[in-house]
Amino acid sequence: MGRVGVLLLNLGGPDKLEDVGPFLFNLFSDPEIIRLPFRWLQKPLAWFIASRRTKTSQENYKQIGGGSPLRRITEAQGEALKRQLGDLGQEANIYVGMRYWHPYTEEAIAQLTQDNIERLVILPLYPQFSISTSGSSFRLLEKLWQEDPKLQRLDYTVIPSWYKHQGYLQAMAELIAQELDQFPNPDQVHIFFSAHGVPKSYVEEAGDPYQQEIEECTVLIMRTLNRPNPHTLAYQSRVGPVEWLQPYTEDALKALGAEGIQDLVVVPISFVSEHIETLQEIDIEYREIAEESGIHNFRRVPAPNTHPVFIKALADLVIDALKQPSFKLSQAAQMKKRVKMYPQERWEWGITTSAEVWNGRIAMLGFIALIIELVTGHGLLHMIGLL
Repeated sequence: MGRVGVLLLNLGGPDKLEDVGPFLFNLFSDPEIIRLPFRWLQKPLAWFIASRRTKTSQENYKQIGGGSPLRRITEAQGEALKRQLGDLGQEANIYVGMRYWHPYTEEAIAQLTQDNIERLVILPLYPQFSISTSGSSFRLLEKLWQEDPKLQRLDYTVIPSWYKHQGYLQAMAELIAQELDQFPNPDQVHIFFSAHGVPKSYVEEAGDPYQQEIEECTVLIMRTLNRPNPHTLAYQSRVGPVEWLQPYTEDALKALGAEGIQDLVVVPISFVSEHIETLQEIDIEYREIAEESGIHNFRRVPAPNTHPVFIKALADLVIDALKQPSFKLSQAAQMKKRVKMYPQERWEWGITTSAEVWNGRIAMLGFIALIIELVTGHGLLHMIGLL
């Protein structure tokens, strides 16, 4: 089989406060995050947003220690995965490729090329596929492959999503059970799944399978948990003058409080590592909303991080991928496409029946409204999930 490598993909995050501005610029420069009708406008707008939001974003990072732990945790996951694969008889080099901060995907590709890897498994650390997460990384990798003849000779395979994997479901169920058992009446605690949101147009117009995969994943986790607890699924981190997937986390928390729910366990379903959206948004912002709504017993399930069952699941995914026929980046980028997903340039612009939709088809009024919101700073830190 030759030298085997595993490329772990994630968004990345600022390691320290000085990195916040450049990180935000990289994030908003991605057309999968902000879709504009004119490419030349992408970087000026990214600079404008990042410069306006850096200070506020830094204040949020200060609340969780002055930087994101995402790189440290992802590298620890890689080390644990390497050991687990070794225990299963599969030697492999592990590479971490972040989309918007160091170590960048390009850095990881350069290293694995230098190491003469002959067989590569590309594993995004997003259980569910979305245009704005796995899809963005896959498009970048496609571009790198097209530009480098040496990469074109590399035998590789992609794992596009893995939310159904039994090991992952079992790890989530164990983590949830641990939190439930901290309550006097575990079976009566309400389980609250909070997933990062995406604009509704991604699902309805671009054919993003994200919502369907999140909903199915929630059902599978509850089935694996096999407890009678009631549960709710909601979506966090919306922003801008456009409808995002609903219900929104803050609204759902208020509704549960109004129903008299007092015991709540929050499950960050779309995240496998602690970062700003779990440590700051859920643990601080949403906890405050819950308490103000009358939910006084608020606990949060930790992200899988390096949980042994989770790492074993990742190792099983890699070994299975090596045994199966190769799944290519072009297939991953187009998976489950119903309408127009890629390339972005084929999306329609101008005055159409849905011209007010920001992501995908933009009208000037929507654009102006978004700019106003970005300048005021309302909610911008979480332009997408996984910051």
